Amino acid sequence: MKMSGGPASVNIKIFLLVIALCIGGGTLLYTNSLVDSLQVKEREMVQFFAKGLEYVANSTEDTDDITFLFENIIRPIDFPLILTDEDNNVNFHNKTDIRNIRYDTNLSEKKLKEFFEEKISEMDATNRPIPVLYVINGDTIILTKIHYGDSELINQLKFYPYLLLVIAALFVFIGYIGFSQIKKSEQSNIWVGMAKETAHQFGTPISSLMGWIEILKLNFSDSDKVLDTAEEIQNDVEKLNKITYRFSKIGSKPELKDECVYEVLYKVTEYFKRRLPQSGKRVELLLNGDQEIRAKLNHELFEWVFENLIKNALDAIEHDHGKIVIDIIPHKKKVEVDVTDNGKGIDLKRRKDVFRPGYSTKRRGWGLGLSLSKRIIEEYHKGKIFVKSSMLGEGTTFKVILKK
Repeated sequence: MKMSGGPASVNIKIFLLVIALCIGGGTLLYTNSLVDSLQVKEREMVQFFAKGLEYVANSTEDTDDITFLFENIIRPIDFPLILTDEDNNVNFHNKTDIRNIRYDTNLSEKKLKEFFEEKISEMDATNRPIPVLYVINGDTIILTKIHYGDSELINQLKFYPYLLLVIAALFVFIGYIGFSQIKKSEQSNIWVGMAKETAHQFGTPISSLMGWIEILKLNFSDSDKVLDTAEEIQNDVEKLNKITYRFSKIGSKPELKDECVYEVLYKVTEYFKRRLPQSGKRVELLLNGDQEIRAKLNHELFEWVFENLIKNALDAIEHDHGKIVIDIIPHKKKVEVDVTDNGKGIDLKRRKDVFRPGYSTKRRGWGLGLSLSKRIIEEYHKGKIFVKSSMLGEGTTFKVILKK
């Protein structure tokens, strides 16, 4: 049972990075498409402007009404626009030739000329200027040239995807830092939980051994009691050996065999029954259900799961009339085992936390035991384990589901 999820955590990081890149790339493509569409619309408007100027210049009719309409249509243009002659000279004194460009009118003519030459060069690099043609005596001359740049909206849209990419990168970076901190915290909890679980596992047989030694001291002259006590000591030594075996198997894949569920659980309950008096609690431990049902399981690890569940049930019972009932319930394709106690119960908000590594409400238990139990049942036995029901002050039922 591997305690770390190295490859899984790397896959999650790669997945987050790929998602961020997809979002950023998709936004970049979509925004560029919008920018291209807006640039086409603006060019069409400039071309309309140029055609209007050509019409006014070449028309021999009264164009006052047309000029008035033309000025009112073109006035809403919100992108920079400069009208020049054929040689790109700007008339600084005609404000209608310069639209949506901020400049200092107090600058010298030389400075203004340099400023607008640079501005026109920038505009022409982005958008090709549009000439306004005038026909006279069959000859065509360039009356004016329209230079225009991108509107503020287009400029904002151009930088928007890059800003979004920066935000996405920042999000991934913060997420990575947060994920790393969570992982460190989980690893710390696992080590703390492992230490608690080790002490928890060794606690019962060691306490029993200490009790048996005291009994030996008191009854060393009674050969029958000495033999009975020696047998129980042997059982606890075997228990310690089992615990050592279980921890030695962490990291390796266990072998599943066809086992009688009742027989495995009977050994677990009988072990606890003989040691309940030493725990100082008056608890009745019952095993009910089908005695013939079989399932594919690992004997050692399956025992470990129910030892954890019984120990947690004992910890939850804080009165003198405790009861723990294990029910084996057969179904057509599965086997269910319910472990019910009449202890203090689990708060509804904490039911999922009991399986989290390192979660503990006491000095002993629920540090790693239930987390290991969940891993044993769900990952190795392909079953399920969960809190079936729980009421504060009334008790809790854990359900384990195995395939036949």
